[in-house]
Amino acid sequence: MFHRLKIDENTELPAKFNNPFCYTPHPLCLAAADEVRNYIATRTDWYDELSQGKMFGVLVCENASGEIGYLAAFSGNLAHSNNHPFFVPPVYDLLNPQGFFKLEESNISSINHRISELQNSADYQNIVNELRAKETEGRQKIDAFRQQMKADKARRDEIRKSATDKETIDSLIKESQFQKAELKRRERDLKQELDRLKEKADAFKNEIEQLKQERKQRSFKLQMQLFDEFRLLNAKGEARGICALFAESPSHPDIPPAGTGECAAPKLLQYAYANGFRPVAMAEFWWGESPKGEIRRHGNFYPACQGKCAPLLRHMLIGLDVEDNQRVAEASRNHQPKVIYEDEWLLVVDKPSGMLSVPGKVSEVSVYQWAAEHYPEATGPLVVHRLDMATSGLLVIAKNKDVCAMMQRMFEQREVRKKYVALLESRGNLAVNESGRIELPLAPDYINRPRQKVDFVNGKTAVTTYNVLSRTDDYIRIELFPHTGRTHQLRVHCASIQGLNAPIIGDELYGTRASRLFLHAEQITFVHPVTKKSLTLESKTPF
Repeated sequence: MFHRLKIDENTELPAKFNNPFCYTPHPLCLAAADEVRNYIATRTDWYDELSQGKMFGVLVCENASGEIGYLAAFSGNLAHSNNHPFFVPPVYDLLNPQGFFKLEESNISSINHRISELQNSADYQNIVNELRAKETEGRQKIDAFRQQMKADKARRDEIRKSATDKETIDSLIKESQFQKAELKRRERDLKQELDRLKEKADAFKNEIEQLKQERKQRSFKLQMQLFDEFRLLNAKGEARGICALFAESPSHPDIPPAGTGECAAPKLLQYAYANGFRPVAMAEFWWGESPKGEIRRHGNFYPACQGKCAPLLRHMLIGLDVEDNQRVAEASRNHQPKVIYEDEWLLVVDKPSGMLSVPGKVSEVSVYQWAAEHYPEATGPLVVHRLDMATSGLLVIAKNKDVCAMMQRMFEQREVRKKYVALLESRGNLAVNESGRIELPLAPDYINRPRQKVDFVNGKTAVTTYNVLSRTDDYIRIELFPHTGRTHQLRVHCASIQGLNAPIIGDELYGTRASRLFLHAEQITFVHPVTKKSLTLESKTPF
């Protein structure tokens, strides 16, 4: 499990353990990742599975003899197993054939099989088909009888106009009464026949529903029992359960997501602590194709996931000297926005990269805070819209609530035009057309917040047009025009293989880290909500 690394005598060990949620891979991690990639490439028996995509991790550490090496891990399972000699074992092997998980999973599989049998049984299908046919046929006959009654009523009405004898009138009344009674009889007979068939169908449905409820209860109980087996260590040797860690994390659900504890990062730290290794640095990289809707690029390094790993790693890192989150440090710097336009109602500023639009969890340093300090007499000031912390450029501020409401309504009705400039990773990517339109619906990736994903089922409409300005071997300079305002819209539309397949340089969520995110809101055009004059404001792109 412990793989020794050849270290150049000039290579310095990091002073602190890297923050797994925001890091640049240490050279030792890069060397370890290269060795893992080389090993993976030899496993031709895994080729098909790995081509679909999987996250791998490396943990550079020091053993009791002072030797530097690394541990390797994969997220989830591989080739239907949790145990492979090159990689650390799972925190708990749920795939152990003799373990409670596999035994209960077999019981749940039996329930699934029984549900499938019932749903697809000839008896059930015959009853469902007969019920559907009887209902259609019965309704058609009753509708035809209603039409006949309507025609007969019209005929009787004509007869009544000239009929004077009592016998004729009584005959017409009896005919009308008979047809009404006949209609009720036919409706009653149809209902009785349908109820008889529904009762038979409901017997199947009730059994299926009872099995589904049993499956749900068994699955939940099994998941909770499984979580109880995950006792995660930290550098102080303290062990905590997964459910307890999630319960203490207010930003996460009380019930952990399925698969929690099976990611690479917890596996690596758990094995290191259990075997007396001192963690030095860690990194995780993606191998293979991107998952459906998500954006992962083969070979790129990624931070630990927020949805499953954040509550666990906050505990597992206790006792280690860990680097500060660089995003938090960036947000805390003394940024100052530059005023581009100002009148008694509005303020438009040029927000620097690394500054929040509004106060967030990581920092209170924001454009909102800056505006509140510089314009204390304003009944706002209210930030009308937002830019990502890493994005620079034009941001509109309203000095009172009424103007803010008017501006926000203009944004909602798409009456505000915005132009962004970005540098995209080139990589010889000639597939980006000179201009075009991208329509990819977006939805939050709840397990990997704040990431977004392409989702054609639950996503919200997102539309972007673009023009390429220039190309070099290193980057593509492009103009982007968002016609909707979804979170991370431009970043996902550029990075997605269904979009431009060219991430914005410096986009650590969907591409690779750089000195900054090379995305700038360069121009904004709108009609002033008070003066009704058209305004076009610009901020020169700083790159």
